[in-house]
Amino acid sequence: MVSFGVALPVGLVYDPTGKVVLDPDTGVQQALRHLFATFARLGSARAVVGAFRAEGLKFPGRIRSGAHKGELSWTPLSHDRVLRVLHNPRYAGAFAYGRQRQRLNSNGRLRTEMVPREQWTALIPGAHEGYMSWETFELNQALLAANAQAQGSEPSAGPAREGNALLQGLAVCGRCGCRMTVGYHLRLGVEIPEYRCMRAYIQDGTPACNRVPGAGIDAAIGELILAMVTPLTLEVALSVQAELEARADEADALRKTHVERARHLAESARRRYLAVDPDNRRVAGALEADWNEALRQLHSAEDGYANDMSVAQVALSEENKARIRTLATNFPALWSNPATPQRERKRMVRLLIEDVTINRSDRIDLHVRFKGGQTTSLSIPLPLNGCKGPSNRCQDYRGT
Repeated sequence: MVSFGVALPVGLVYDPTGKVVLDPDTGVQQALRHLFATFARLGSARAVVGAFRAEGLKFPGRIRSGAHKGELSWTPLSHDRVLRVLHNPRYAGAFAYGRQRQRLNSNGRLRTEMVPREQWTALIPGAHEGYMSWETFELNQALLAANAQAQGSEPSAGPAREGNALLQGLAVCGRCGCRMTVGYHLRLGVEIPEYRCMRAYIQDGTPACNRVPGAGIDAAIGELILAMVTPLTLEVALSVQAELEARADEADALRKTHVERARHLAESARRRYLAVDPDNRRVAGALEADWNEALRQLHSAEDGYANDMSVAQVALSEENKARIRTLATNFPALWSNPATPQRERKRMVRLLIEDVTINRSDRIDLHVRFKGGQTTSLSIPLPLNGCKGPSNRCQDYRGT
């Protein structure tokens, strides 16, 4: 599709015929693919920023104005940059127009704001080559929306947060299908969770749809995970080790492209300096300064690559590999260890479970949906109401 004049995001360029194609710079392609792969693995824009920072990686951008307009600039990745990339449909091969609009604010200045998809002027999937399929792009948008909702008023799965409730963000009401929030009360000084469906109460002021004690649910889910994980510990250990090695190889390939790019720029600066007429001192002096700057950047890139490689080698040492095997084969001990933070248990649950549908009748029925689609059902008895009676006072003090 020919669309001259429409600015393209980094990683996409126009060929001589005006067709949108992937940037021929393999380093730029690798950086984008690494970003998308990291998000697919971690499921969070902030986690992507942290992963790039931990691996010592930078992200490309095109300079939009000035003397160096159009040149590549490699800078540390930021959270808003990750979001812009993940939300841009052009990376999925779709032509989109009208995603932004400008309005005057109260100070008389133009403000750029994003427009909902249904109000875009045009959206044409499959218009050109992309870095992912349209289906993958849609899945990413759903995950980003869920993460955003987890920080706002609408409950959703989201990342693991503080609190004892094991299924925070994963519990689904068996009556209406809405996400359940978590409330806590104190019983004899101990924090006890309760899963609540509060949608009707918040929107209409009607009674809560469903309220279920959470302690027995969390215990049942913990037993289920222990029973499921134990036979697969060796496979889990090998998979974790293979993933770490693959991630290290990806990061190493990106770091190498930075060094190769700096070496190419230094060599080009050297040739320009040697080709100039020595009598033209002003030009020769400027070209010599460019060469010295290119050499400085090359030495910096080489030093950075050497330092990052030493960190990567430590991370994948035999000692750490043995730790991975030990953690996997001793998963029950890790789960049951009082020193293991509850936040880490919740992260483990998110690696295995998609959601848990909870319904309360004369018992508590749980329908567990695992990652990958496997399901199982549990039924546990209702606990005795510990909030009744003079000796078991219960204080409801917060909810999430």
